[in-house]
Amino acid sequence: MCGIAGVVGAQPKSVLDAQNTLIRRGPDRRGIWRSGDAVLIHTRLAVVDLEHGLQPMTLDFAGEKYILVYNGELYNSPELRAELSKLGHRFTERSDTETLLCAYAEWGEKCVDRLNGIYAFAVWERNAKRLFIARDKIGVKPFFFAVRDGAFFFGSEIKALFALGIRPQIDVDGIAELILIAPGRTPGCGVFKDIKELKPGFRGFFSVKNGLYTERYWELTDREHRDTFEQTAETVRELVIDAITRQLQSDVPVCTFLSGGLDSSVISAVAARSVPNLHTFSVDYADNDKFFTPDKFQPNSDADFIVKMNKFLGSGVTHHDVTLHTPELADALFDAVDARDLPGMADVDSSLLLFCKEIKKYATVALSGEAADEIFGGYPWYRDPSVRAVNGFPWAQSTDYRSRFLPDGFSVDAKDFVRSRYQNTIASADVRAGTSPDERRIREMVRLNFDWFMQTLLDRKDRMSMYSGLEVRVPFCDHRIAEYLYSVPWEMKDYQGREKGLLRTAVRGLLPEDVRNRKKSPYPKTHHPAYLEIISERLRAVLRRQGSPLTQIVNRRALDDLLTGEDSLNVPFYGQLMTRPQTIAYFLQLNYWMLKYNVQIL
Repeated sequence: MCGIAGVVGAQPKSVLDAQNTLIRRGPDRRGIWRSGDAVLIHTRLAVVDLEHGLQPMTLDFAGEKYILVYNGELYNSPELRAELSKLGHRFTERSDTETLLCAYAEWGEKCVDRLNGIYAFAVWERNAKRLFIARDKIGVKPFFFAVRDGAFFFGSEIKALFALGIRPQIDVDGIAELILIAPGRTPGCGVFKDIKELKPGFRGFFSVKNGLYTERYWELTDREHRDTFEQTAETVRELVIDAITRQLQSDVPVCTFLSGGLDSSVISAVAARSVPNLHTFSVDYADNDKFFTPDKFQPNSDADFIVKMNKFLGSGVTHHDVTLHTPELADALFDAVDARDLPGMADVDSSLLLFCKEIKKYATVALSGEAADEIFGGYPWYRDPSVRAVNGFPWAQSTDYRSRFLPDGFSVDAKDFVRSRYQNTIASADVRAGTSPDERRIREMVRLNFDWFMQTLLDRKDRMSMYSGLEVRVPFCDHRIAEYLYSVPWEMKDYQGREKGLLRTAVRGLLPEDVRNRKKSPYPKTHHPAYLEIISERLRAVLRRQGSPLTQIVNRRALDDLLTGEDSLNVPFYGQLMTRPQTIAYFLQLNYWMLKYNVQIL
């Protein structure tokens, strides 16, 4: 993994400053390529072929000179290299960077159709004077950009764009994103004025002469599913094991996240077969056992299931329990903003940031279970017909609540702002003619999750991990799994009326039965009352200061009510991931963000 940035058609404000903003993503090597028309910037986290793979990488081929900057991993690099070798390409190293560059030189923009991996990259064609850009099919790796005065600016993170010369400004739409949508973002929106994100599965070209053109090259397509349940389960098993096995490729230490849940346990079990002395990691909070109360969203804690998995994996696996303490969790809220360039999921972010910082002491690559719930239908909003039937984002049925935080006289209609985004998303879901209403709704829910909720979690995982130079791979985001599962009937996914019943059947024999049958439990949060006390006092201190930027875009009365715990302002902000403590912490992050980035309100 790496950091990339660049400019076409203008002189950047500071090339070195832009490169320095990305040094956490790529602490091992740096590179810059310049011409009169373009500047390409790279920072490298060395994972495969450590001595080679240096970027920006250049290639002269068929009368054109190509220069590549690339962030990601290709999991089908061996197959691509074999095919390209037959076409006459000669490789001098093992890096997938060279594979990707040759693939683009050979197949042009259609190369992305052949890629299995996570990636965001740009290729400058020196003679044609145009830049090709692309982002992976699922959206694991980020690519932000801005077009200003006929020039194109891009970067792995928003902070790189600021160093290149884009100003940190927000308008009414940005404020609406921060209060009505966050920590999610409208697809393609960068919150800051003029900053956008290339959507997953999109590619395009930019030239000073023709401007920017982008197009979708991949999406979920509904097809007739003819496999029996047994055949479907076997295909799922093969795809999942193959995806995990491919993503273990590395020349540096590889580890896994292990919560004792179904998804991380499957990954750890498959990885343990191939990785000698595999290290696994779990996270918890000091004294959490004293304050944890089971509920329907989190019926049990992870600890017992982690112990069972450790015994099952055997002596060849070394497990690490990472315990986070309340003060450091609160302090890391601000590091999490620095990592994301936006206020985010509060301590759900900061805990992951601290967790990844600890993992980095032992490994450079980790595998994690994101996207299994979105693909296999594990969330309550898939399975509860009453929730499934409600119009609106199922994890954020809180527009009325959120709108109370908008400043007086705000010019955007909150319900219309949210409703239009919801309607646009479900209208874009591909559904075969003749599909039943229930199956149509499932396709719509999958699209909602892919475009919104899953993107928020992938955004979080990339930024919080790369802040410590840790590459996290997500096997369930293999596009082959997503393509196959999209058309699988709901009765198969929900086999025997159980969450992810199909996946549980497919992985039979890979896990202890009580782990395989464990009810879903979300990423753990702190339940310590001291956390609420700390962040509440910090937000009160912000509100006591004259001229705190937070009150320029957030209603002061609503913040006061939130702090006093008034029942009407004790509503989940973002599903069960963000209840009152996380909402308070979010506004604390928002104030810090406005100060740190010197955000100008238009």
